[in-house]
Amino acid sequence: MHERDHEPRMLADPATEQAGARWRERDLAVLWHPCTQMREHPDVLPLVPIERGAGAWLHGYDGRRYLDGVSSWWTNLHGHAEPRIAAAIARQAGTLEQVILAGFSHAPAVELAERLLALAPRQAGRAPLAKVFYADNGSAGVEVALKMAFHWFRNRGEPGRTKFVALENGYHGETLGALAVGDIPLYRRIYAPLLAQALFAPSPDAYLATPGQSPAQRAAQAADALADLFDRHPGEICAVILEPRLQCAGGMRMHDPAYLRRARELCDANGAFLIADEIATGFGRTGTLFACEQAGISPDLMCLSKGLTGGFLPLAAVLATQSLYDGFLDDSRERAFLHSHSYTGNPLACAAAMASLDIFESDGVLERNRATAAAMASLAAPLSTHRHVADVRQAGMVVAFELTRDGDRATPFPAASRVGLRAYRAALARGVLLRPLGDILYWMPPYCVDDAQLQLLASVTAEAIEEATACA
Repeated sequence: MHERDHEPRMLADPATEQAGARWRERDLAVLWHPCTQMREHPDVLPLVPIERGAGAWLHGYDGRRYLDGVSSWWTNLHGHAEPRIAAAIARQAGTLEQVILAGFSHAPAVELAERLLALAPRQAGRAPLAKVFYADNGSAGVEVALKMAFHWFRNRGEPGRTKFVALENGYHGETLGALAVGDIPLYRRIYAPLLAQALFAPSPDAYLATPGQSPAQRAAQAADALADLFDRHPGEICAVILEPRLQCAGGMRMHDPAYLRRARELCDANGAFLIADEIATGFGRTGTLFACEQAGISPDLMCLSKGLTGGFLPLAAVLATQSLYDGFLDDSRERAFLHSHSYTGNPLACAAAMASLDIFESDGVLERNRATAAAMASLAAPLSTHRHVADVRQAGMVVAFELTRDGDRATPFPAASRVGLRAYRAALARGVLLRPLGDILYWMPPYCVDDAQLQLLASVTAEAIEEATACA
């Protein structure tokens, strides 16, 4: 089961060190890694071949182990190699591993859809989310939602509704449609000639509040700008897409739920859809099962992935309203939603997702997370006094540390200083995986993390910040 000894094994014997070196050599001979400048391997950016996982730990071939402080790109919820999810996948593999979902069906896809719709956010006086369309990953799920919103208006006879509104500093994936509604230059700039043109509204990001301005006031100001955008493009906008409460890849920037309520009202007033990208924020990350719940709103389309399967298998689900679904019902196939993926609704992935939902129920995960989040807040608080920490912010099981020179929000460290990379390497050497977003460190651990592991996470983070900023 999950390991309960907490001291990371820092020194490996020569045999395991040699095994790790062999794996690194084999890897670099054949693999092209994601989100990586491969020239930085093996020297600037250490490559860590992992043999197995157990609970909150990752075990390397080099004999070392690492506390997974980022849930392996925000996917792992209940711990690595969680036996109940593994068993559910094994049982399903002995029955049905895959079947085409066009014209066919199977129990895991139906049962998971029923459960997701029952758990989805609800809003008084508003029709609930009623249909589920499966895809393979988060970016693919966003593509589905964008195409649905656009196509619905085309079927309705409103071909002028072609524009999407997204938030500045937002991120929704790497495929071309998803990238078009993203606003992080590092990912977007080079592909700009290939992208559809979206409209970008100011982010309600509380970090951008002016002195004396509260997060709620910042949210209201950004919502006014969104209203102005609607006024300047009457009848042109088909949907607004946003990450509720937390812009993850944009630096774990957080906003007041009031913005979501106003965005919902503005979409209704202007006849546009609201797409909630809960790919990273869903399944308990921000304190509630879905972040939309904190604003008391329900979107027209909701994208889910990452933690959907507990981090075991790739799967995405797009939840839609009945009225949106009905807009595609016609005798013409051209008015149908002819989007597909070979592994749509894969039975193994659906079985993993249902096992994860079972754990939420049996283990009281959300209640336990509230206690864990309180412990994280207590451990993070002392870091706010560090000279080079400009902000410590939290949303449920996510804590972020913004590093700037002398804690001045207007004075980031020079890019050449590579402060975030230095902190990453310092933490890794101490047995903790912290993958920064620029010069922003964050905690997003698996929900099984215990008090001693949190203590290790906090102490190593403090040491990593000190080491990374000492000479910057």
